[in-house]
Amino acid sequence: MDLIKKTMAAVVLDRPFSIEVRQVPVPEPGPEEALIQVHCIGVCGSDVHYYEHGRIGRYEVKQPLILGHELAGTVVKTGEKVTHVRVGDRVAVEPGVTCGKCSYCKSGRYNLCPDVVFMATPPVDGAWAEFVAVRSDFLFRLPDHMTFEEGALLEPLSVGVHAARRGRIRPEDRVLVLGLGPIGLLAMEAAKMFGVAQVYGSDVTAFRRNLALQMGAAGVIDPRDGDVGGQIQTLTNGEGVDLIIETSGSAEAIAESIGYVNRGGRIVWVGLPTRDAVPVNIGALVDAELDVYGVFRYANTYPAAIQMLQNGKHDIRRIITHKFPLHSIKDAVELARTQKDSSVKVMIYP
Repeated sequence: MDLIKKTMAAVVLDRPFSIEVRQVPVPEPGPEEALIQVHCIGVCGSDVHYYEHGRIGRYEVKQPLILGHELAGTVVKTGEKVTHVRVGDRVAVEPGVTCGKCSYCKSGRYNLCPDVVFMATPPVDGAWAEFVAVRSDFLFRLPDHMTFEEGALLEPLSVGVHAARRGRIRPEDRVLVLGLGPIGLLAMEAAKMFGVAQVYGSDVTAFRRNLALQMGAAGVIDPRDGDVGGQIQTLTNGEGVDLIIETSGSAEAIAESIGYVNRGGRIVWVGLPTRDAVPVNIGALVDAELDVYGVFRYANTYPAAIQMLQNGKHDIRRIITHKFPLHSIKDAVELARTQKDSSVKVMIYP
């Protein structure tokens, strides 16, 4: 592949609010890696957070960093040991490369691998760039009818699929998703993929509530109207909800979710609050015999998500509200940061 150029455009973050497109060397794939030409890549909330604050928890941007981890593209070069993908394959990229040897990897819960190398998590570079090298077993071929955009959205969709699995979702469940950002909307879509007919959503932003309804939500709630529990009962004709998936990261929503779900129900906490300690009513949790689950990324979701999208009934691309070329990354990130009332998923095209 001598036609591949030596340098490429990549977006580099130096410090909070300092981001620019630079020319950097094109990575050389190792023996088990493939070089991917990035077709499209999403702007994630974590990217915006690093842009704003330079850190998330213990992960701090201490040296120039390329962000971005929701991507799909085309294989343009492969290492000598790569066998299951070939040059020309259209692929989605799972951005967390794990060791494959520890007890977590061996048991199938590789998202908990202590040695995971996750794109755009300092000090690991991401893929807001023209090319990226990835270990080939974390590449998934896209069916001919599946778009690159759908391939890029498999990453946030995977969070929803994993949350649904963690919550032991059943088709007969009534499900409430708190927070209707990209993860929340795709968690709703994941619930429908598992056969759930009654999926409800809650968000303070009218634009996102309306989008949820357009995507097939059975009903939506504005928590600012007060008495969320009463609104749930009204929407469900007094039946309540069996499973709550909390994606907003609101400390109040996390704490109060215990009072929103039916006795014997299940709660999945996905969103991270701005503070680590959130007081919850343990007495109410125990009395109602609730099951509460945490979610950390996902595992074993890409093949399932690709299969779930095969029937064409789920158009996850509807969450894409804005599209930008790579050189307009500053505008793209600022829009995602400041215009949550009119944007959901911003997609970049290197």
